[in-house]
Amino acid sequence: MACSGNIMDLVAGKLVVIFSKSSCCMSHTVESLIRSFGANPIVYELDQFPHGRQIERALLQLPGCQQSTPAMFIGQQFIGGNKEVNSLHLRNELVPLLVRAKAIWIWNGS
Repeated sequence: MACSGNIMDLVAGKLVVIFSKSSCCMSHTVESLIRSFGANPIVYELDQFPHGRQIERALLQLPGCQQSTPAMFIGQQFIGGNKEVNSLHLRNELVPLLVRAKAIWIWNGS
């Protein structure tokens, strides 16, 4: 089985997935942002995960993936890393993605 298939297996059926490293501050920032909206992401710490290095290499093969962590999926769709997530947030497009994926039900933030 190809690693990209393994990534999709890890993402399948989950609303929000973040591939992270325990030492990556940007990963923790993205996770905190997502949790601040009330979503409960599944977080895979690649430095503590079996075959984490292979998954990391497979993530780098995804179109638009410039760094292996953080790498976020919403509704099984690859969103990107810290830069892409924050860009979506600044354009007020992140919350609607989370709502459409049913990761959060309602958002009344300012």
